[in-house]
Amino acid sequence: MNRVFSLILFLFILTLWEVFCRVSNISSIIIPAPSAVGLILWDGLTQGYLWIHIWVTTLEMTLGLVIGCSFGVLSGLLLSESVFLKKILWPYILASQVIPKLALGPIFIIWFGFGMTSTVTITALICYFPLLENTLTGVHYIPREKRELFRMLGATRLQTLILLKIPHGLPTILAGVRVSVVLALVGAVVGEFLSGQVGLGATIIAAQGMMDSALMFAVFIIITFIGLAFYQITSIIERWLLRRHNAGVFNANF
Repeated sequence: MNRVFSLILFLFILTLWEVFCRVSNISSIIIPAPSAVGLILWDGLTQGYLWIHIWVTTLEMTLGLVIGCSFGVLSGLLLSESVFLKKILWPYILASQVIPKLALGPIFIIWFGFGMTSTVTITALICYFPLLENTLTGVHYIPREKRELFRMLGATRLQTLILLKIPHGLPTILAGVRVSVVLALVGAVVGEFLSGQVGLGATIIAAQGMMDSALMFAVFIIITFIGLAFYQITSIIERWLLRRHNAGVFNANF
């Protein structure tokens, strides 16, 4: 029933938007009508010229997400196991995250050139810190009695990490992945603003140059659907992993 009400609200907003654009004298450059946006979107998808941009942005987002999350988790596990490394490296990691990634775009263009490499690098850096922080948090707060049990059973440091810390921190780590999915799409689009020649971000910049607001709104719709699709896929994978975790699959005997 809630979905029905949401759909009704969505249709009501679209209707008001359409009526406003038709009865007012506001320029379509400022606010295009939903019908005009829908027509541009339909033409772009049926004629095929938007699909290459969708593919490039999706690929950049996926690569940046995988690379950033992988390094984030590995770094988090490494720093959680070495207090010495954490004390030395943490100030530098934190300082690197304070710098806006958009400000790093020009230097990445000098290093990697225009195109996918620079965009993937920006996306990976944006995704890195949430996974690092969530991994550190997840594997740190382990109940003392569980630590003592593993110590009494003679578990090695590696066994404790794999069989206790990672499973216990899995919900927190996966929550970081969900956050990174949203950030990855933002990173890919913003990266294309600076260095992309193809992609949805580059399409927005091109539409801006042509003063084509309808095309920009159409791209916004595509970006929204990509973000929602990735978020839903991540949520499904998260629920599957947590069900296995709660069923004790990860808590194997050693």
